[in-house]
Order: sequence, then structure tokens, then C-alpha cells
Amino acid sequence: MDKVSILQKYIPAQAASLIVKWIDHYQAELKISRNRSTKLGDYRHPWGGQGHRISVNYNLNQYSFLITLVHEFAHLLNYNRHKNKVKPHGSEWKKAFQEMMQPFFEMKIFPQDVELALRSYMQNPAASSCSDMNLLRVLKNYDKKKEDLLTVEKLPINAVFALPNGRKFQKLDLIRKRYRCLELSTKRMYLFNPLAEVVKIEE
Repeated sequence: MDKVSILQKYIPAQAASLIVKWIDHYQAELKISRNRSTKLGDYRHPWGGQGHRISVNYNLNQYSFLITLVHEFAHLLNYNRHKNKVKPHGSEWKKAFQEMMQPFFEMKIFPQDVELALRSYMQNPAASSCSDMNLLRVLKNYDKKKEDLLTVEKLPINAVFALPNGRKFQKLDLIRKRYRCLELSTKRMYLFNPLAEVVKIEE
């Protein structure tokens, strides 16, 4: 199977040929990675005889996958231009990211709600697209629905919920942008991202 066909399983079909051109032009290795809870994607610059290496989590929806992939290619372009002389997510990287995202806006790749949120985010992109709650909220609409999961923000105050590892919490109040939650077994307080996916426990 050719590279375009493989990529079309993960990103919008019309975006695949440009990504393949980048892979070939920059002689980059793209790895579809297992799910990593701490990051969506990763870039490694050439080292020890290896070229540019990019990895992206396999389980992202097609728009999240593409945005993450372009984010990592922006690191590649930034490295080619400046090596390690600039900050990883400084103004030079932001400029590279904006440059590399532009063709996909011109191709009208994204649904209108994603495009609006993404254009707003791209005015001053952060180290992670997850830090932009509006963009993350819109992108979640395109995830495969998981029947038994809810986001913390959709739970009523005082509701009890569990994480996939079985730890149980009670949702309390909103502090700035995160919810304060009490772990029932230890009585310790934790702050949860409003879009964290959890299982509601019926009392």
C-alpha cells in the first residue's frame, strides 16, 4: 500500500498527498504510535545517523491527527532553519506552524466549526492544542463516541465518578478553568480538566 493510502486512514483524504510530499522532501520518518497519555505527538531531530522522526498517536480523530502532525512538522522546519538555537515553542516555531497550516486552510480541509476554532488558536499557537479549550471542545465532537464516558464538565456538582483505573472522585467546584475534585479513598483534592473523560457512578 502506498503512503498516501496509508495516511488517508488517519487524516482527511485530500490532505494526504501534501503530507507525503513533506515526508519525502524532508526525508522524515513518520511513526503511527500507540496512545500516550502525556502527549499527542513527538518530533526528534536528526541524531546518531537517523533523520527527522515524527510520531503521532494512532487513536486521534482525523482533524486532531492532522493538526498534531502539522505541529510536529513545524518543529522539523524550525530545526532546519535554526537548529537548537531557539525555544521549542517560541516565535520562530509559531511562524513555521502558521506557514505549514496555511495550505490546509486553502484546501478547505476542516469543517466550519473546526476551522473557526483552529484559526483563532493559530493566531498565537501554544505548545499543545490541548491547552486551547475551545479548539479541544470542538475537536472532541469528531471523536468516536464512547457510550459509558462523560466529560467532567457535564457531570452535576457533587456527582461521583471513576477514572479508567478505578480511582473514585466527587466533583466539587470550578476553580478558574479546572474542577476541584475529592478522591474518596484518600480525601485528597485534585484539579481536573473540564474535558477529562470519566465514568459517572450512579449512587
